[in-house]
Amino acid sequence: MGLLQVGVGAVNGVLADQWREYFYCPSMEADVLVKKGENRKSRRSYNTKGSDNIISNGSVIAVNEGQCMIIVDQGAIVEVCAEAGEFVFDTSAEPSIFYGGLGKGILDSFKAFARRVTMGGDTGRDQRIYFFNTKEIIGNKYGTANPVPFRVVDQNIGLDIDIAIRCHGEYAYRIVDPILFYKNICGNVEDDYTRSEIDSQLKSELLTALQPAFARISEMGIRYSALPGHADDLAEILNDLLSENWGGRYGIRISTFGVNSVKAPEEDEKMIKELQRNAAFRNPAMAAAQLVSAQSAAMQAAASNPNAGPMMAFAGMNMAGQAGGVNAQNLFAMAQQQAQQAAPPGGMGFPSGQPAAAPAAGTWTCGCGTAGNTGKFCSECGRPRPDGEWICTCGTRNKGKFCSECGKPRQ
Repeated sequence: MGLLQVGVGAVNGVLADQWREYFYCPSMEADVLVKKGENRKSRRSYNTKGSDNIISNGSVIAVNEGQCMIIVDQGAIVEVCAEAGEFVFDTSAEPSIFYGGLGKGILDSFKAFARRVTMGGDTGRDQRIYFFNTKEIIGNKYGTANPVPFRVVDQNIGLDIDIAIRCHGEYAYRIVDPILFYKNICGNVEDDYTRSEIDSQLKSELLTALQPAFARISEMGIRYSALPGHADDLAEILNDLLSENWGGRYGIRISTFGVNSVKAPEEDEKMIKELQRNAAFRNPAMAAAQLVSAQSAAMQAAASNPNAGPMMAFAGMNMAGQAGGVNAQNLFAMAQQQAQQAAPPGGMGFPSGQPAAAPAAGTWTCGCGTAGNTGKFCSECGRPRPDGEWICTCGTRNKGKFCSECGKPRQ
């Protein structure tokens, strides 16, 4: 009697599973990463006695934009589709007389009946459809609970120190490999798999990768205050650092990374500003300008002090100006000297950047261009000296008794 009931149950099951089915994903909220496909059955459908987790051959699966569908048969992934549209599952192990030919459908149905009899009337098979959300998962907040080391490098002043910064913001990621995500993360879930189940792990690994990411950013000469403007660079660095775990194990990738604010301790910011300010005074001109400004402020403060006379104010200012043996005049002279030394060769039309020296008195210049001749003949070409011509100390060539330029008498 029991064997007969098993046979009847197997027959009813095989006949009920002959209908082609329609699977779809009704909706996928923003926080849902994986959702199991549903077999739609309207009020006019007579396919109400089909077995659970069975997909008949020729069944239709609707794949929406921003989704990837996988079919799992007996625990193994047998089909993957990431293109939006209609997908027909024509390689199912569950036969249907309505797809693939009547004769073949009947033959395969007898085989399925025999298998179910040996399983006590049960299907002995588990087939499922899962839909993966491949859109960007946005709004994932992060924040450094503890300060993260950041190396500050300023080549202009030779600064290279380590400070600690805090930052917070949001990032977005997306599933780029649903097969890895299924195998290593969600598995054979029955209900929806939401991002809240993985957020804690992702945030922990992200904050761990921030420290070496900041180190690479600082090596590029980017200051911590400029991090919001280099969010794309930071995202690429984080993807590189997290590629083994996130890309190679979870099948996800950071798509965008946003930095809302970056804050360093006040003492560190004050120290950096002071070092940069002091380094600017290596320029003598800037140091002299600062000294003049300080002296002017001291003079104004002394003049407004009714208890100190003008003489005491000037005396105090002079003492401050001569402190260390350096005053503003010396600094300005030093800056001018450095500027002259840095002038390019040939500047101002002269070989050394300086005006040409006036010819010595009593010398003359030959027509060949040789200057500084003192005798009656040119030392270069042997031409005789022009009769009655002389050169003044100011450089003017004259023939009379007085210089036509400066009025000096001929020596």
